[in-house]
Amino acid sequence: MWLTFKNQFFIKFWSPFAAVIAAGILSTYFFGLTGSLWAVTGEFTRWGGHVLQWFGAEPETWQYFKIIGLNGTPLDRVGGVMILGMFGGCMAAVLWANNLKLRMPSSKKRIAQALIGGMIAGFGARLAMGCNLAAFFTGIPQFTLHAWIFAFAAAAGTYIGAKITLLPFFRSTATLKAGGLKKIAKPNPNQVQNRFRLGWVVFAAMIGLSLYVMQSSTKLGIAMFMGMMFGLLIERAQICFTSAFRDMWITGRTHMAKAIILGMAVSVIGIYSYVQLGMTPKTLWAGPNAVIGGLLFGIGIVIAGGCETGWMYRALEGQVHFWWVGIGNIVGATILAYYWDVVAEPLATSWDKVNLLDVFGPLGGLAVTYLLLGLSFVLILMWEKHFFSKQKREQQAVAAKLAALAANKELAANKELATSTQA
Repeated sequence: MWLTFKNQFFIKFWSPFAAVIAAGILSTYFFGLTGSLWAVTGEFTRWGGHVLQWFGAEPETWQYFKIIGLNGTPLDRVGGVMILGMFGGCMAAVLWANNLKLRMPSSKKRIAQALIGGMIAGFGARLAMGCNLAAFFTGIPQFTLHAWIFAFAAAAGTYIGAKITLLPFFRSTATLKAGGLKKIAKPNPNQVQNRFRLGWVVFAAMIGLSLYVMQSSTKLGIAMFMGMMFGLLIERAQICFTSAFRDMWITGRTHMAKAIILGMAVSVIGIYSYVQLGMTPKTLWAGPNAVIGGLLFGIGIVIAGGCETGWMYRALEGQVHFWWVGIGNIVGATILAYYWDVVAEPLATSWDKVNLLDVFGPLGGLAVTYLLLGLSFVLILMWEKHFFSKQKREQQAVAAKLAALAANKELAANKELATSTQA
C-alpha cells in the first residue's frame, strides 16, 4: 500500500489539470494572508539590482526600483522568501522522484537561445510589470485590465515565437554516432532510496525554516511555506505556461491552457471575496507597456523554451539550459529597470490604472471577468477544433496525392506491359 502511494504521489508526475487549479486556490490564499501576489520577476529584478550594488552601482536611485522597492535583502521581502520556498519545494520534489541529473545543452546554439530568449522575456515581463504570474495567472483574478491586455498580447507573442523557432536556424542538428543506441541504465536502488530520504530532509528543513521565520514575521513565514507548496506543485505537475501556449499553436494540444483558465476562474471568486472584505486588488497601468511587454514576453519564453516558473524547476532538475534562461531573465529585467525612465511616461505611467470592479461595479466586474474567461475558453476550443480539422484535411490531401501517384504508376506499368505484349 505504501509503495503504491509513494509511486502515485512522489514518483509519478501529477495531473497538471488538478495541479493548476490547486495553484489557483493557493495563490488566492497567498494574497489573502500576505497581501501580495504569487509573482517572481519583480524579485528577480531586485536580485539584479543587488548584483549591481556589489559592483558599486546605485540602482536604488533608479525610478524603477523606487516603484518596486530595493530595501533590505531577499530574506526581508515577501517575494524573496517565497521564491526561496519555491526552490526548496522544487528540490524536495526532484529528490523524491529521483529526477536529478545533470543534463548539458545539446549545442552552443541552445545556450544562445536560452540566454537571449530569457533576456527578451525578462525585459518584456518587467515592462508589463508582471510575467505569466502577476500579469496573467494571478493578475487576471485581481480584476486589473492590464492583465487582460498582457494575456492576449503574450498569446500573440507565443504564436510569433512558435513560428520563429520553426525556422531552419533554430532547428537542432542531431547526428547519429556509430555504436547504436546506448543501453538505458537502470537507477541505482540505493541512490533512489537515499535521494528520497534527502527529499524529506529538505522538506522538513523548509518547514522548520518557515516556522523559524514566522516567529519574527508571520507574513514572511507564511510566504516561505506557501512558496514551498508552489514549488511542489510546479515540479510534480511540470507546470509550464510556455508549453501551454506553444503546444496549442504547434501540436493543437490545449489541456494545459484549459487548466490555466479554470485555475484562474477558481481564483477569481476567492480574490473577489477578499476584496469585499476590504483588501485592495493590485491594479497597474493599462497602457502600451502591457501590449509590447506581453508580445516580447511571449516571443522570449518560446525562444528560451521556458517561462519564469518553468525554468526554476527544470534548473533544479539539472537541466543546464534553464540555468541560462534564469540568468537571461534577471539580466533582461535589470536592463528594463535601467531604461525605465525613458519608456515609463509614454508607455506606462501616463496611462490609467483600470480595475474592472471600479468600472463595472463589484458584481459587474465579477461578471465581466467570468465572461472574458468563458470567451477565452471557447476560443481555445475553437482553435483546437480548427487545428485538428486542418490537420485532417492536410492528411487526406497527402493521402489522395499518394493514391493518385500510385494509380498513375500502375497505369504506366499496365501500358508498358500491354506494349511489350503486342510486340
